[in-house]
Amino acid sequence: MIIIPARLNSSRFQNKILADILGLPMVIRTAKQVSMLDEVTIATDSQDVITLAKEHGINAIMTSSTHQSGTDRINEAAKKLNLKDDDIVINVQADEPFIETDVIKAVINRVEKVKDKKEDIMIVSCHKKISSELADDPNHVKVLLNDKGNATYFSRSKIPYHRDHYEESTYYGHLGIYGFTVKSLDEFCKLPTALTEHIEKLEQLRAIYHEKKIAMVEVESKSFGIDTEEDLRNALKIFTK
Repeated sequence: MIIIPARLNSSRFQNKILADILGLPMVIRTAKQVSMLDEVTIATDSQDVITLAKEHGINAIMTSSTHQSGTDRINEAAKKLNLKDDDIVINVQADEPFIETDVIKAVINRVEKVKDKKEDIMIVSCHKKISSELADDPNHVKVLLNDKGNATYFSRSKIPYHRDHYEESTYYGHLGIYGFTVKSLDEFCKLPTALTEHIEKLEQLRAIYHEKKIAMVEVESKSFGIDTEEDLRNALKIFTK
């Protein structure tokens, strides 16, 4: 099950999930982009989005307007959909209308491996190599990895900081695709929030703070989350060539 959390209000880009993307609202374009992979449900706090999804033949479910994160929203949706503990849930952000299906497949495959081998992993996500210039942008989240390919920290700052500036670091950009089992999703949502999560505005830091493991998969992708109107203009330039 692919669940797309779709909160209508956005402080940086008003009603961004309804922004036109090549003739479709962003959230609908995202849903259609991934619909060939599995069943898709939009989890929203807006009746307008419910109506819009129905018009385009996409399943949508109403969720609370008080959720602090998209993951809390998809957890409520998973409960309402009566999913089983070992079912796989993929959280695809509504602002990823150009996400490649191979990226989603890579996350699904890694979650299946976690299940089969009973690995001590709470979340599966993905990253890609990015340029030093892109790493300067706080809207593009960076991730550090350990020797097992698990995340050790996420930040909007440029990490790692290279003290000897004559050498260039490798930077990994985080793609906001998350894979869970229904059980691990619920366990994550029951964790107390973390100070770093509030500071960086990155909910995945909650898992890091509580010493839970996030397995990262390296992918190749041109896609990026659209947080601002400038992001949207840049995305349209890249993907409409």
